Amino acid sequence: MSSKIPEYFSLFALEPQFAIDPDRLQRAYREVLSQVHPDRYVSAGAGERRAALQMASHANEAYEVLRSDVARAAYLCTQRGVVVEGAGAAALPLSFLEQQMQWRETLEDARATHDAPALQRLADEVAVCRTRLLVDIASQLDERADAPAAAASVRSLMFVEKLQSELARALAPREPAAGALAPTV
Repeated sequence: MSSKIPEYFSLFALEPQFAIDPDRLQRAYREVLSQVHPDRYVSAGAGERRAALQMASHANEAYEVLRSDVARAAYLCTQRGVVVEGAGAAALPLSFLEQQMQWRETLEDARATHDAPALQRLADEVAVCRTRLLVDIASQLDERADAPAAAASVRSLMFVEKLQSELARALAPREPAAGALAPTV
């Protein structure tokens, strides 16, 4: 592990693996924060207050990374010396890129025609893909210790989560424009 990568799992007494118990993580986070929260050090010296603030900041950063599936997987890959994004990252499989293009076309067509059932079908299909990717990443990182394969899966998961966000916006009920009159019955 590179010394430039902060250690997050040990802060919460968790095994460095992808599959974690979110409730256990949250309890550990709250316990750490209760010990280092800057409010506990109001009457302490400036050095202790600064240290508490740094530790609380580190705990917040660690919690944000570990509670996110994508961030946690990318963090584990990075810890294992594999680049997930940017220079040196492996290309995504052509089949996944083709699937992405097909999903994007379906999304745009459904948006253009206001086809809510088509949007929902697409959202369901993408959710199944996300679940499959999470299972793959857990296996790649926790069972096979195959960080390069996991990095490719993480990159795919990033695309899937972005598409899910777009689908959620497309499926969200629209608010009337400001100043628009509500329909009368």
